[in-house]
Amino acid sequence: MSRHNQENRPKLIHKPYKRLAPVVIYLSILTVSCASQGQTPVGVGNGQLAPCPDRPNCVSSEAGPGRFQVEALAFDDAPEAAWIRLKQVIQEIGGEIQKDTQGYMWAIFKTRLFRFVDDVEFRMDATHRLIHVRSASRVGYLDFGVNRRRVEALRRKFAPQPHSQDGA
Repeated sequence: MSRHNQENRPKLIHKPYKRLAPVVIYLSILTVSCASQGQTPVGVGNGQLAPCPDRPNCVSSEAGPGRFQVEALAFDDAPEAAWIRLKQVIQEIGGEIQKDTQGYMWAIFKTRLFRFVDDVEFRMDATHRLIHVRSASRVGYLDFGVNRRRVEALRRKFAPQPHSQDGA
């Protein structure tokens, strides 16, 4: 074997691994995505939504001050009307309502690329005119702020829109 062939040989051995690496990564992500499909959230316990786990992929209006906290959704109209409006907003931004019982709602949102499932729960607090919210990724550790941005998008859409002053 010539010296030229020996120098090229290691490159040939490594080439199949370079082609295989993206496939292995994709299959790993797909496996994690599939694993996130069948779980359900805890719901309401002791009159509150479940606390966030000690991972940065969850936010909740019932969390104490700190990295997990977001503001609850405030409303001025009747609780029933606010609940109906919330359901419409969830569907408008791509959520699928899984459960809607008296004062509790659970919806799921799926990421576009890998279809990871995030659970978003709501609890009506009619006395204080608030709807508490908890948004959490089912799998993984980081969510790169996706759950917080989702809650803020819900808040913007949920807020009553000002009426036009030009008579239209």
